[in-house]
Amino acid sequence: MRLHFTKMQGAGNDFVVLDETRQRHGLTPAQYRWLADRHFGVGADQILTVRPAPHPGVDFEYVIHNADGGEVENCGNGARCFVRYVHDAGLTDRRCVRVQTRAGVLTLALQGDGRVTVDMGAPVFEPDRVPFDAQGLAPQPEGDWQRWPLALPAPGEPVVALAVLSMGNPHAVLRVDDVQTAPVAAWGPLIESHPRFPRRVNAGFLQVVGRERARLRVYERGAGETLACGTGACAAVVAGIRLGWFDERVDVDLPGGRLTIEWPRHQGLAAPVRMTGPAEPVFSGVVDVPELP
Repeated sequence: MRLHFTKMQGAGNDFVVLDETRQRHGLTPAQYRWLADRHFGVGADQILTVRPAPHPGVDFEYVIHNADGGEVENCGNGARCFVRYVHDAGLTDRRCVRVQTRAGVLTLALQGDGRVTVDMGAPVFEPDRVPFDAQGLAPQPEGDWQRWPLALPAPGEPVVALAVLSMGNPHAVLRVDDVQTAPVAAWGPLIESHPRFPRRVNAGFLQVVGRERARLRVYERGAGETLACGTGACAAVVAGIRLGWFDERVDVDLPGGRLTIEWPRHQGLAAPVRMTGPAEPVFSGVVDVPELP
């Protein structure tokens, strides 16, 4: 199967973008994995697909597949690349679009400087909606919220304190003294696949630099550590605000670049989170995708 694609990146989080507004490609999980493979395919953290609006009130459907071929609910860096793509490709002349995801509707706005602001919607804090199995655990109160003690399932590993929430996809945020020396490679997979997260989880390692600045590394569900994670940055800032570490606007430095996250906590827990950051096309091309089951 011959496919046209565009490679894009947002703060180093890279994507293959496919246009299915005219017809569905019908790719299998194995074919998504092949596209994401950095040796045999194009190479990407996620595959993003543009589809026609599934109902009135939105402009497009936004579909995300991780590098392991599985479909997921949301991707903030991908959302920024999505709106840049549909505008550059002439699929819309609107600078602000609404897109349907598995997690709900997102509003994406292309700014004059090329950056994109995404209304990521309201965070979700109820453990069973993340989903997170908190049965039998004693939460540790902090600020106006709590962290959960979680024993890492490997010999000799510690009990860690995690802030657990959803930004349309599940996140566990761990505060560390220094992200450069944090055990992301060792603890990331243990948190991601912990049995208390039935759909797995994105593991964020957060360093608080000041009331308005943070550093972050994220071990993403189904992708491993990436250079940036938009929903992970949102989750980390929201958690930090509720736990008393941050003000309502925070610059988050990730390995691939900076994202600005705003959450007007004073408006209540249902206030939407806004994320602003870069979205850049890298190259476009044609690829022959092999027939894979």
